[in-house]
Amino acid sequence: MTANAPAERPTPRPRSDYRAFRSITTRWSDNDVYGHVNNVVYYSWFDTAVNAHLIEAGALDIHAGGVIGLVVETQCHYFAPLAFPQTVLAGLRVAHLGKSSVRYEVGLFADGADTTAAHGHFVHVYVDRETRRPVPLPDALKNVLETLR
Repeated sequence: MTANAPAERPTPRPRSDYRAFRSITTRWSDNDVYGHVNNVVYYSWFDTAVNAHLIEAGALDIHAGGVIGLVVETQCHYFAPLAFPQTVLAGLRVAHLGKSSVRYEVGLFADGADTTAAHGHFVHVYVDRETRRPVPLPDALKNVLETLR
């Protein structure tokens, strides 16, 4: 691709692109005046899916852990509407694992769908809770993240 060439248009992804899944139930308040889930809710689902997975795996202690993840980048591509009442399946994978950062990719599927209604990513930089300075990923976290690569 040259500097002046248009970027390749994103397309929906299959379930096989993801390593772990979490069900999310839509809420009445998720819908906007257009009758579908508002775009900002998708980012909340990304955060919920990733952090719940890490908490349940014992890799993240949101209350007393010395290391926390701060979001430094996020993006989402939308392909099909989601709406209340509907169950959404969030697929997770790790696309990049750095010394102190992780790029998570999340796909959102309508219940029973084979391809994403939306997918995107966010990057966490892990920092010391007190100083907010980047720190190396703790071993327990790295071990869980490796299973999502």
